[in-house]
Amino acid sequence: MGKKRVALLLLLLQILTLTACGNSPAGLTVHTIDDKYRTFYEVFVYSFADSDGDGIGDLSGLKEKLDYISDGDDSTDEDLGANGIWLMPIMQSTTYHKYDVVDYLSIDSEYGSMEDFEQFMAACEERDIHVILDLVMNHTSAKHAWFLQACDYLRSLDDGAEPSEADCKYFGYYNFTKEKKSEVYYPVEGTDWYYEGKFWDQMPDLNLYNENVRAEFEQIVDFWLDKGVSGFRLDAVKEFESDQAQKNIEILSWFNDMVKSRKEDVYLVGEAWSDVSVYSGYYASGIDSFFDFQFADSGGIIANTLKGSSNSTAKTYAKAIVSEQELFAEQNEAYINAPFYTNHDMGRSAGYYSGDPSEAQTKIAQAMNLLMSGNAFLYYGEELGMKGSGKDENKRVGMYWSDDSDAPYMCDGPKDADSVKQKFGSLETQKEEEYSVYSYVKQVIRLRNTYPAIARGTNENLDEWTNEHICALKKTYEDEELILIYNISEEEQTLDLSEVTLRNQKLTEKNVSASLLTEEGQTVTVDGQTLTLPPYSVVILY
Repeated sequence: MGKKRVALLLLLLQILTLTACGNSPAGLTVHTIDDKYRTFYEVFVYSFADSDGDGIGDLSGLKEKLDYISDGDDSTDEDLGANGIWLMPIMQSTTYHKYDVVDYLSIDSEYGSMEDFEQFMAACEERDIHVILDLVMNHTSAKHAWFLQACDYLRSLDDGAEPSEADCKYFGYYNFTKEKKSEVYYPVEGTDWYYEGKFWDQMPDLNLYNENVRAEFEQIVDFWLDKGVSGFRLDAVKEFESDQAQKNIEILSWFNDMVKSRKEDVYLVGEAWSDVSVYSGYYASGIDSFFDFQFADSGGIIANTLKGSSNSTAKTYAKAIVSEQELFAEQNEAYINAPFYTNHDMGRSAGYYSGDPSEAQTKIAQAMNLLMSGNAFLYYGEELGMKGSGKDENKRVGMYWSDDSDAPYMCDGPKDADSVKQKFGSLETQKEEEYSVYSYVKQVIRLRNTYPAIARGTNENLDEWTNEHICALKKTYEDEELILIYNISEEEQTLDLSEVTLRNQKLTEKNVSASLLTEEGQTVTVDGQTLTLPPYSVVILY
């Protein structure tokens, strides 16, 4: 019998033992399926956990904090429950953020050594945590040896001489030209040549159509796969060839085929920061996932729905979830969506809401992200309701382990960050509170890990219940069905259970198997056929 079938049978046995619906899912049993579906935790190593007291996070500190992310034991509920980690760039770099790579086959010295990375990977393997690396292919650092050698070669040419890749292959690695085509072209000092640098003059763009560049990345991929990584997050894929989607898709198709010829089950997720109508087309490349930007950030569907802005309602949220399935599947039937709510380039979500319901909105927003189908991504500190907006450094401040800035593992964060006043307590405080943001997010992830259909299911909008305040989705995965109901309002809402069936059976109180509540004293009740949901609550019918 297959692993998926065993997991589903165990889940059915577990559900049959449930007798009540409460805020805590402690009575549920997690069953991890060994496939590509994970709950990923995005870590900026620089700001996460400092092991040596220099104020900068490092790989040893992250390793020592792995049990916070996942202890690898499904029977415990002390950990957050994320079973995947996305590491923002860890390779040698000149900047704090490390998106300008100097050496793709190295660990930045601020983060430790290759031995530290290997020990970190071994600890992840013990806990069944899959690790994906941020791979920056659009550009290198201007201090990378490839670029330095190319520029030295151009400076060595006699007046009027034409450069040749036969003499210096690195000339072909970058987009050099005699013409300053736009404001993102910068002069090569001592020559009449220019180079493209879409993001910064210290980040020269690579020519990913160059066969030698592709060969370099084949070696880079082999190196990190041999180190045990499970995949890669591909940075800025829309800018490989700016505003030329088909060329970018061709490059991604090459990369996808190349990587999976080496290891079939590698997981790849791309960043194509654009409208869903654009990034849906990128699935034609075969890349597993692309980040689902339409739900993210302060102006995305989740935040707009909760704020009641831009004519967004619970029905808007439900319809968007269903409609994008068809968009993605048209390009790649095997797609895995990558929902996320915030990341290192966006203001943190606790700052999106104000007024009396702001804490409840902060909580349920995390459920609206983490209970979406696909591989859900959670940015470090969001589970604590951390704040940070404005310049990038403010969005990447030190993990809020303790109120004591001198406590173990505390990081200084980026040097140019402003002082950020936090809205909610540190982990030290929140872990003792049943209704804290942290406790809520832990419960959401536990439910996600318990019901395979949450991550893997196909969504159907239940029109009988979905309205301005209620989002009701039926998720189907193999023989499993469940219903997710969100009350996205400040008011109690009621539903008639007789209007919907589940697995062709009438719904009763017994189908109410779990809930997520934002305040102490709230309860989900069933009176006859009437289901009552408290404000900003989520209910699972199984």
